[in-house]
Amino acid sequence: MKKYGYLVVAVLVSLWATNAQAQRFGYIDSEFILQKMPDYATAQAEAEKLAQAWQKEIENMRAELEKLQKSYQAEEILLTPDMKTKRQDEINRKDAELREFQRKMFGFEGALFKRRQELIRPVQDQLFEAVEKVVRKRGLNFMFDKSGDVVMLYTDPRHDYTEFVLEELGLTTTEQNAAGPRPPGALKDDPADVPPLPASVPPGGTQPVKKKNN
Repeated sequence: MKKYGYLVVAVLVSLWATNAQAQRFGYIDSEFILQKMPDYATAQAEAEKLAQAWQKEIENMRAELEKLQKSYQAEEILLTPDMKTKRQDEINRKDAELREFQRKMFGFEGALFKRRQELIRPVQDQLFEAVEKVVRKRGLNFMFDKSGDVVMLYTDPRHDYTEFVLEELGLTTTEQNAAGPRPPGALKDDPADVPPLPASVPPGGTQPVKKKNN
């Protein structure tokens, strides 16, 4: 039975290797690219400004609640049962309003999360369009994201296309943006003259590994 299992594994590995000969892939670091995009910085700044405004409102609500609590504690001995009940109800209502506002603004998929997504989506679309252009120009079959959900245990710099995406976005400088060498033959002056990478995956090349769900 073990021999049969080994045979199946050997066949699968062989099929993958054969298929890899016909496939070409690359990877990028989207987080690095986004940090280079001015529109991304603008979106982040606007989201942060909104977060600060809402946080200030929460602090004001909390200060008002604390004022009611201290006032009640100081006057409790002088209040009638009905007055105590009314004051406690008011405090509980203010506390509930504070918690609800905080949840709506900063909770999971709250207003801040949604607004940040709205602000960043156009920037992400620009990045995606640039990646598509690089994939078409370079004749790639797959493009992985080094900063995404795919864990890159090892990355061969020859397959790093981060710099090419930056070129498509017009964000290149006189110095190389991304760490590590550009793919072989990648010329700054004329990126179109870059010869294609070998179709086969070199030994020790990048092998993307999916994250295990806990």
